[in-house]
Amino acid sequence: MSSIPKNKEELENAIKTAAEKLFADYRTIPHECSRVPGVEGNVKGTEISVCDTVAYLLGWGILVIKWHTLKSRGEKIDFPESGYNWNQLGDLATNFHEQYKDWTYEKLLDEYETTLKKILTIISRTSNKDLYEKTWYKKYTFGRMIQFNTSSPMKNIRTKIRRFKRAKSL
Repeated sequence: MSSIPKNKEELENAIKTAAEKLFADYRTIPHECSRVPGVEGNVKGTEISVCDTVAYLLGWGILVIKWHTLKSRGEKIDFPESGYNWNQLGDLATNFHEQYKDWTYEKLLDEYETTLKKILTIISRTSNKDLYEKTWYKKYTFGRMIQFNTSSPMKNIRTKIRRFKRAKSL
């Protein structure tokens, strides 16, 4: 399988595989280390906590669900999110961190797992044609937009988490 899913089955597998690997790493991080800065941030030169990485993924997952819901109703979608432009993704990431700053590590992981299940349900209920054979946003298909905001950042964050674990001898 290529790194970029080209159909519904590959997308489902990419998300499940990335999630399985990432959650395996997350589960080895003790709760007391989950809020310690030391993970390379989304904004150049910043460090964030493990919890912030989950908040980031959760934030994007929730946006994918929101986009699908709005599009299904024929409503306008304010990409990437209301109040943010594509050139403000660092600010959006910081907003996700702030939004979930009081959540426990366990609650974040549980909520992200639930969000991924919802996304996989959306994929399972969407035809391959609707996922990959028509443009959904600008030049991108819905499947590609899902991948951009699920399996792709999960792989990226897993690399950062593994670096953090090595640095902290976890």
